[in-house]
Amino acid sequence: MQQNESSDTLHARLTFSDIGLARQLFGDHHRHLRKIGRLVGVEIDARGNTVSVRGDAISVQLAQNILKQLYGLIKDGYPVYANDIEHAVRVLSEDHRFDLKNIFLDTVYINAQKRPITPKSPTQKKYIEAIRARDMVFGIGPAGTGKTYLAMAMAVDALTKGLVRRIILTRPAVEAGEALGFLPGDLAEKVDPYLRPLYDALHDMVRFEKAAALLEQGIIEVAPLAFMRGRTLNEAFVILDEAQNTTSEQMKMFLTRIGFSSKTVVTGDVTQTDLPEGRLSGLVEAREILQGIDGIQFVFFSKADVVRHRLVQDIIEAYERLEDRKKLQEDRADSTGDGDPEFSSS
Repeated sequence: MQQNESSDTLHARLTFSDIGLARQLFGDHHRHLRKIGRLVGVEIDARGNTVSVRGDAISVQLAQNILKQLYGLIKDGYPVYANDIEHAVRVLSEDHRFDLKNIFLDTVYINAQKRPITPKSPTQKKYIEAIRARDMVFGIGPAGTGKTYLAMAMAVDALTKGLVRRIILTRPAVEAGEALGFLPGDLAEKVDPYLRPLYDALHDMVRFEKAAALLEQGIIEVAPLAFMRGRTLNEAFVILDEAQNTTSEQMKMFLTRIGFSSKTVVTGDVTQTDLPEGRLSGLVEAREILQGIDGIQFVFFSKADVVRHRLVQDIIEAYERLEDRKKLQEDRADSTGDGDPEFSSS
């Protein structure tokens, strides 16, 4: 590595020993390098197996760290994809000491497209380690953080390895502005739209034909939460998704269904409940009363763990700012006594 420093910019060169691996790192037509440059805010050029990085000192050092660590992943056999670049930039921007191998090389499952499913952030790593070690795990945080997707991968992996005999995927069917009674079809057809995201995740893990056969045999079951009542779920990997939409009674019912040799993962976003106003979310209550019980672990995700399109993280931040403004306005109204005139005293 060579560095030439001026008063405003740092110019560094990195030479990689294997030109074939370097080309994988650079991407087709250097698209990976361009993406790193855009995200970090540096100029990156490559010639042969040498990369030139120019920009402010902190950004250049970050880009060098990203390039070195991604090259190390490729040397260890990890195929770096375009979305891995964003995750690497995000993780190392927050903590330059972090070792990407601790995350990316922990393969959870190889999906139907023959791509490895791995954690993409320290919190995701903590989440899958919790699922391995605990009988019951709660994953709480915003949409797009991989809560359900990783739980599904862990479930299919457990089934494949013979650790469980079946997978049960469930969601509460909440009438979010719609009345189920007015939807067409029988009960199964009415609740199917609420369960469709679980089918989508399943089909990303397992070839469609195999998934259909497992569903037909009852080895994998996708059902609304109400269908869990009165059952005992032994030797099963059970995932309750969208748990913020459970009532207190439904959550208690579900959690007490768990039988021997079973593993349970509960996921949800407490900021996006569709319950009627005044109804306490079962997930919120569980978060308050179940922490500290041996065998149960809570893992909390944040917008920094979002693994969908970059815009998803920006959208979450925009809504958080809106909520902060609303809360500030409410606090000001309370402090000045300017409430709803319908309830003001004369």
